[in-house]
Amino acid sequence: MFGKRILIIIPHPDDEVVGCTAAIARAQAQGARIYAIYLGHGCLRREALWPWQGNGYQKRVARRILEAECAARFLGITVVGKNTRRAAREIWPQLPDVYEEVQQAIQLSGPDRLWVPAYEGGNPDHDAVNALASTIKSVPAFEFSEYHLGGGCVQSNRFIERRGGEVVHRLTPAERSMKRIALSLYASEKGNLGSLRLEEEQIRPLAAYDYSKPPHEGKLWYERFQWVPLRHPRVDYTSCDEVSGAITDFLRTH
Repeated sequence: MFGKRILIIIPHPDDEVVGCTAAIARAQAQGARIYAIYLGHGCLRREALWPWQGNGYQKRVARRILEAECAARFLGITVVGKNTRRAAREIWPQLPDVYEEVQQAIQLSGPDRLWVPAYEGGNPDHDAVNALASTIKSVPAFEFSEYHLGGGCVQSNRFIERRGGEVVHRLTPAERSMKRIALSLYASEKGNLGSLRLEEEQIRPLAAYDYSKPPHEGKLWYERFQWVPLRHPRVDYTSCDEVSGAITDFLRTH
């Protein structure tokens, strides 16, 4: 699982902390070097915000980028790719471009392992990056769980179901403390990160998914507030069918 050179493909700054803080430290303890590519700045595009939030947009983006840089230094990660122009919710519609960026990061870092978020319905961008990793045959890919609604209840850092090869990292008190510090570096996301459980992290070889189907039955994490009729910025109104369609189109050509 660890190898010697790991490239983490990070959709949004904070995914590396949420999904694999302890795993990163354990890999480094075994001599692995950790590299990362950030596929976007993690903030919503300006047009998706309330009108009165537009004036401070560039400061919002700059803050998230700075938080990512601080987190990378804290975790001992070498950044080999960073797209500071792409907003959140814009990765899954841009998979061909994202693929080229990932290939460049692979050339720069020479990894023997890829780590990506799991296909679990937590975020459309996470699911799309998972599908992208399935097309890269030159480097073994592993996936880590972040959060989902599998089984109809909130789950964090725990796979929906076992598919083989799962490694469960039970966090020690020192690792929990380290993860709390890492999470605190993303102060702009405090409201989203505060409910995470710090008991374990799970990682496994990338499973064989049918990306034309939802990650699990029932409502997905990003669909849970879509009943709100007002187009609220914090609600992702993307449908699973849209994401599956974009992934299927991408896989057809890659």
